[in-house]
Formats: sequence, C-alpha cells, structure tokens
Amino acid sequence: MTNRPRHHRRTPPRSDGWTAILAAPALAATCIIALCVPAANAAGPLVFGTAPKLPTLTAVTINGKSQTVNSTMATFSVSDTRGTKSGWNVTAQGQSGVGKSAVFAQYCPKAKCGAASEGYIAGGASLAANSLKLNSTAAKFSGGTNATPTLQCAAACNIDSAAAVKVASATNGESTWTASGFSATSLALAVPTTLKVLPAEEVYRVNILWTLATGP
Repeated sequence: MTNRPRHHRRTPPRSDGWTAILAAPALAATCIIALCVPAANAAGPLVFGTAPKLPTLTAVTINGKSQTVNSTMATFSVSDTRGTKSGWNVTAQGQSGVGKSAVFAQYCPKAKCGAASEGYIAGGASLAANSLKLNSTAAKFSGGTNATPTLQCAAACNIDSAAAVKVASATNGESTWTASGFSATSLALAVPTTLKVLPAEEVYRVNILWTLATGP
C-alpha cells in the first residue's frame, strides 16, 4: 500500500475504557482502566481525573521497510484526596483474555468484514509484543501538593508488554496531578518489514490495561 489514508476511524467509548482505532491499513488500541484502591476510604478517593488513553496513532504507510511511527501520548491526571500521603503508581500492560489481545492483532471492528465476524480473527496477522513504547522525557506532572510525582519512562517503557510496566509514581503527592507535555515522538511504534496489509475495514488492534494503585 503506497497512499497514506486520508481519514481515521474511531469506535464509540466503552463503559470500561476507551478505544482508539487507527487509520487503515493499520492499528488500533483499546485502553481499559483499573482502579486498585482500599475498600474503606472515608477521607476521599484515589482516582484518575483524566484517565490515560492512547490517541489515534499516526497512519502507517507500508513500504516493505522497517519503520518507527511516532505519535503523541495524551495528557492524563491522578486525583488523590485520601489524606494519607501514602503515594500511588500507574502501570500499563497488554491485556489478554476472551475478546482481548495483549499484542497488536488482526481485528474486524464491525459486524462483518467479508467472511470474518466482529472481533479478533483467529490465526490472523499480528505484531510482536513490545512493539509500542512510551517515552516521557519531555513531559512532567504539575498542579498538586507535596512531592511532585515522577514519570518513569525516560528510557522508554513497553506499553504492549505482557507484564505490568510502571509509567508513573508518587511518594506522597496529593490533590490532582496532571501529566502533560508529551512530545510528538513520545509514542513509538516499531513496524516490521513483514507487516501484512489487511483486507478493507480490518485493523490491527491491541488491548491496553492502565492501573492506578496505592503506594509508590
């Protein structure tokens, strides 16, 4: 495929997260949010103010060469009003399971794509794990109180990793902290020479689980 697509497709938001569909021949990412907080929390909650999610990634022009395709990570925020000064952390990982894929895999986003039904296509094309990396070098947290939280991906974190990867942490930061200023190259997708052109309307898609948990 030699022509760059001129439009993007985006699926509706889901109750458990957000889904961003990239331009064909392409790639997609589903971001699922998990909140891991104590059951008893009378002082206040620990929650995402603006939950992390991947943007619509830059379109890929398949040219038979390995490429690195860059996009900008979206701003996100964490609100901690527990009053405990016990810290928190944010992790990301590829999510497997029924109807999910921890790596970019061939996916039909509608009721029918030719003979294929909606969902991941059994035995379909895929990218290797750790194809998508986040670099937070240019970004920083602002807005809260106590010690400023730290973004952990200065050396690039694998977002589509099978294991959880810590992307941010706070030792005692409270109130609402916003991570912003991600560069235009903060997301880097490694595209191999063997990337397969998919049939019309199909995409590559991955499920990403973002988790906010107590403790740094």
